[in-house]
Amino acid sequence: RMEALVRDLLLLAQLEGTQVKQRAPVILSELFASLRQSFEPQAQQKQQVIHWQLTDDLSLDGVADELLSAFDNLLGNAIKYTPTGGEITVRAWRDEAGTQVAFCDNGPGIEARHLPHLTERFYRTDESRHSSTGGTGLGFAIVKHVLQRHGARLVIDSTPGEGSCFTCHFPAA
Repeated sequence: RMEALVRDLLLLAQLEGTQVKQRAPVILSELFASLRQSFEPQAQQKQQVIHWQLTDDLSLDGVADELLSAFDNLLGNAIKYTPTGGEITVRAWRDEAGTQVAFCDNGPGIEARHLPHLTERFYRTDESRHSSTGGTGLGFAIVKHVLQRHGARLVIDSTPGEGSCFTCHFPAA
């Protein structure tokens, strides 16, 4: 756990303290393939189904390893908090506002009072879950900083008892 904490703190410090790396086209289907390879075994262990919805030709102008880190945190949390037998949808699409990437689940959901604080360092919605989930409390802060570096924002929609949807909104070029 200490290793994970140090790794996340170093990543967060790097995101906050360095200039944005050279951007290049990042093909979302390639990022999704990497996520699928990393997370499908975990989802299968929990008998969860991940629905992948992506238009093959979508890309973003960005830094692939940073985007992968953000998406990794969002999908990891969806799997962690969605109960056994649950469903998760990973979806990407383009509309008039830009490119959207969403991670939605049918987990326990999050109370509205917690939503404004989720991207704060070490914020937890329930302290009793602290040791059982094994997280560092920095994942959403990392997501927020990666998105800011890409001119994007995170929108969180959640209903207790129904699930959550974390949508990354990347502006149109």
